[in-house]
Amino acid sequence: MRPASLLSLSVRHRLQYRRCVARISQTCRALSISRVTKVEEPFPSGGKDRAAVGVFTPQAAALFVLTGGGLFWYFQQEKQKLAEQRQKELEDKQVGRPNVGGPFTLTTHLGETFTEQDLRGKWSLIYFGFTNCPDICPEELDKMSAAVDSLDKEYGPIVRPVFISVDPARDTVPQVRRYVSDFHPRLIGLTGAYDTVKATCKAYRVYFSTPPDAKATDDYLVDHSIFFYFMDPEGKFVDAFGKASTVEDVVARVEKEIQVWKGRTGSPV
Repeated sequence: MRPASLLSLSVRHRLQYRRCVARISQTCRALSISRVTKVEEPFPSGGKDRAAVGVFTPQAAALFVLTGGGLFWYFQQEKQKLAEQRQKELEDKQVGRPNVGGPFTLTTHLGETFTEQDLRGKWSLIYFGFTNCPDICPEELDKMSAAVDSLDKEYGPIVRPVFISVDPARDTVPQVRRYVSDFHPRLIGLTGAYDTVKATCKAYRVYFSTPPDAKATDDYLVDHSIFFYFMDPEGKFVDAFGKASTVEDVVARVEKEIQVWKGRTGSPV
């Protein structure tokens, strides 16, 4: 449904248009009647005013053209204002989003450098967890993988699944590589030093309880936020999905944003 402001603007345009047309018609009729009355009177030469052409006189034609030009200019200006208002509403919607995300530099499960710039160009679903998680992390990654599979069938590989470890002491590159192989084939696993992971989690507003002095041989569980984040092709936050969200919820939300993006840019990414 269109916003009330846009609807009222459209109604106002129609009313103003009808009023202008009515005024033009009245003016033209008045000029025509006046001109016809004049041409019925004989001129000294005994002829008639050859400038009159029927009931639509040159003066009426000129007035009609001028008024029509004025109307065209007016509605072009209003159209521009309407486009600017729509853009402002879109910007206001984006401004209202939480400030989630930011610069980071981590290492992929293949040993390659990965930064926030690598999130650009595709939609992304990002989950923060750890490879020793007994149940919740696998369940959430399975859900995320199923959503990506469903979206792949409709749009192709335009959604990038990402796993970021919050347990850098135990989640080495080889360990993360083994872990992500159990989920979606395009799942990117990321890990790094404790301070780097902590800064990344802070940027994404993720809570985690891994002690900074933890060792790979220690036996502990990590308490952490149970969300995966939905980012747009510019790397900006769109939404977050919690444990209660279903695969269908995720797919529907992502598809909605894809359609909005496509309508604005002409492309799904």
